[in-house]
Amino acid sequence: MKFSIRHLAVLSLSSLLIAAGCGNNNASTNTGSSTNTSATATAEAPTAPASHKLNIKVSFYPMYEFTKNITGDLADVEALIPPGIEPHDWEPTAQDMAQITKADVLVYNGAGMENWVDQVLDSASGSKLVAVEASKGLDIMEGAEEEEDEHEHSHEHAHEEGEDHHHDHGGLDPHVWLDPALAVKEVRNIEAALAAAAPEHAEAFKANADAYISKLEALDQEFREATKEVKRKDFITQHAAFGYLAKEYGLTQVPIAGLSPEEEPSAAKMAEIVEFAKTHNVKTIFFETLVSSSVADTIAKEIGAKTAVLNPIEGLTEEDRSHNLDYLGIMRQNLEALKIALNE
Repeated sequence: MKFSIRHLAVLSLSSLLIAAGCGNNNASTNTGSSTNTSATATAEAPTAPASHKLNIKVSFYPMYEFTKNITGDLADVEALIPPGIEPHDWEPTAQDMAQITKADVLVYNGAGMENWVDQVLDSASGSKLVAVEASKGLDIMEGAEEEEDEHEHSHEHAHEEGEDHHHDHGGLDPHVWLDPALAVKEVRNIEAALAAAAPEHAEAFKANADAYISKLEALDQEFREATKEVKRKDFITQHAAFGYLAKEYGLTQVPIAGLSPEEEPSAAKMAEIVEFAKTHNVKTIFFETLVSSSVADTIAKEIGAKTAVLNPIEGLTEEDRSHNLDYLGIMRQNLEALKIALNE
């Protein structure tokens, strides 16, 4: 009987110890489990699905301006053509090609402006790259017939000399970004493509695009008001870059040279422009940034006129950058220069 009682006591104590041990193990397990769960959550957080930040390459400045205003901080946007470089003559290096291939999106103007794009897209075939032609679906104008003939002659001569002129537009006028109304359409084209590439940001892209387009629409209205009642409707430019702007606002561009800013006009063309300027009492000859103003200077001197800048905004100069100028600011400078010339 004593043995049985002692045995039961031992069993009871053992049971209590075992129960206590199990309780401690459970507590330890729960604490450990809680700690492990927290550690696991911390470890897995970086690999959890996150919004994709697009890597976007753009061809030249206006495409950068439009794209960056759409994306804000939701994408890394980089222009391929450096500031101060005339984009008609730029061609991508092997390093540029590699960077484009690694990008998510390539935004370019099209309409013959970047005639290296086909080569790039061929090289990027099979990659994830999404190519966005900002001018797609727009009514693209042809260059003037005489400009095409003259450019063709220049191109043939260059070919005979063994040179390669990369700025041949194929007779198309690519300068659609200089018409604020068409710039709105380019922004919409870019926005739609970016929303498809990163649908998680589609709403933000649209809000940003809407805000920027409201600024472009205000600019468009300023041009309409300023050009509605002017003394003259024609203006002489060194480079035939303002055809879309002239068409939009009922003006007439009289270009000295053709679509390429470095195209040299013939002696006959120079004489024709001089005669036009004298007959119409033109007092301002417009030249542009990034290329020599010698042709405009020559004609201005011949007729006793002054020269002024009408900026095709193909790239920012160091002066533009130092004054924090952007597309909207430069377009307003263009408008002020036009208002003076059209009311002389």
